[in-house]
Amino acid sequence: MPLHLTKVAFGVASLEAFVARWAAREGDPPYELGTRYLPKRWEEIAGQGSLFWILKHQLVARSPIVGFGELPGGRTAIKLDPRLVLVEARPKRAHQGWRYLEGSDAPRDLGAGGEGVGELPADMIGKLAELGLL
Repeated sequence: MPLHLTKVAFGVASLEAFVARWAAREGDPPYELGTRYLPKRWEEIAGQGSLFWILKHQLVARSPIVGFGELPGGRTAIKLDPRLVLVEARPKRAHQGWRYLEGSDAPRDLGAGGEGVGELPADMIGKLAELGLL
């Protein structure tokens, strides 16, 4: 099973706003997210894991991780595929930085068994997730 990372979608008020912000970045793949340290288990993540986004204490979406690189100042780049995949909302506490998420604990994509939930507007998915209905 692949290993994943989790990160808070900081400064985003709703799932709809996050999807819109992400769509605006799709022009420059891969998107690089800067972090201070390279994950010790980076080899288990690169090319097969994803970065799961936390919004309002829920895992709501994921971005496939295509690799890692270097940024100026000794920082590390987490290179992300430009696709944003909505997932079944699952409670997750907010935290600073990133944390590991085992593959067995990762939520399923909404397209997998969600019977068209992915077709709903992002704000409606966010509200249903807040109510615990997704």
